[in-house]
Amino acid sequence: MKIDNVCVFGGSGFVGGHLLNLLTDQEIYLRVPTRNYERSKELLVIPTVDLVEANTYDDAELDRLLAGMDAVINLVGVLHGDFETPHVELPRKIVAACKRNGITRLLHMSALNADTSQRSGYLRSKAEGESVVMTSGLAVTVFRPSVIFGSGDSSINLFARLGKLPVLPLACPEAKFQPIFVENVVQAFTLSLNDPNTFGRSYDLCGPKCYSLRQLVEYAAHVTGNDPAIIGLGDGLSHLEAAVMEILPGKLMTLDNYYSMKVDNVCDCEKYNALAEAWGIRPTALEEAAPLYLAHQTPRERYDHLRHWAGR
Repeated sequence: MKIDNVCVFGGSGFVGGHLLNLLTDQEIYLRVPTRNYERSKELLVIPTVDLVEANTYDDAELDRLLAGMDAVINLVGVLHGDFETPHVELPRKIVAACKRNGITRLLHMSALNADTSQRSGYLRSKAEGESVVMTSGLAVTVFRPSVIFGSGDSSINLFARLGKLPVLPLACPEAKFQPIFVENVVQAFTLSLNDPNTFGRSYDLCGPKCYSLRQLVEYAAHVTGNDPAIIGLGDGLSHLEAAVMEILPGKLMTLDNYYSMKVDNVCDCEKYNALAEAWGIRPTALEEAAPLYLAHQTPRERYDHLRHWAGR
């Protein structure tokens, strides 16, 4: 069956915005639940999006959202706070609603290193949610990305802002990541939607190169014209910094982030071909994409960017 109508949970987030743009190019009707209609109104410019304010934990509202849908995509994820509700309870409710409404196709966003044995609550809950969907009996495809970068991300953009500090104490400086470009991620979702070869499978998604956290921060700072003195903290001080920052506004880092960074967030630093083998996608390097969306953070480029939007 060709899929023409898709409900996208988490569609108002970073990955969701990129995915909606790609799916609308295929003239797929997209129903996007949101907790706050006003805060998500920018999605209304996407031609095939129907934005619906709803409580996605209410069974009756879930049934209303899924009426007439051919497939469901779940992108919901949080990095702080209550992990159990969005990562485990919501997938369980989505699966039940799919069954009530005769929907068999489900695409689900998990996370690299998701495992119930992990100390990180984020990774444990992502593993539990993954188990819920994979044992549901539906035609499920699971994606397990490393850190995702791209326009609007909360990782490389954050590193660029931190790079403006003259001195930067950095927790877990040798933590390993293999960041993947957001456009590659949404390509994988889109190409999988109608592909039965992906049913019942999970895919680790990584970019072409591995970096330490220190290297990522140094790179983001360099691209934006900054050169902070980065002081790498040992394990004890890293734990202390995470504990202190967890109680500060903004939560730039938490103890759960510290625990997750104790495990290398990589696929294969020498060669990783899942994107190419499954979908023929060439993974985009960080150095190819990041300068394009970080450029306006440099003083001159920021000035030009503001002039452009002011029509001058």
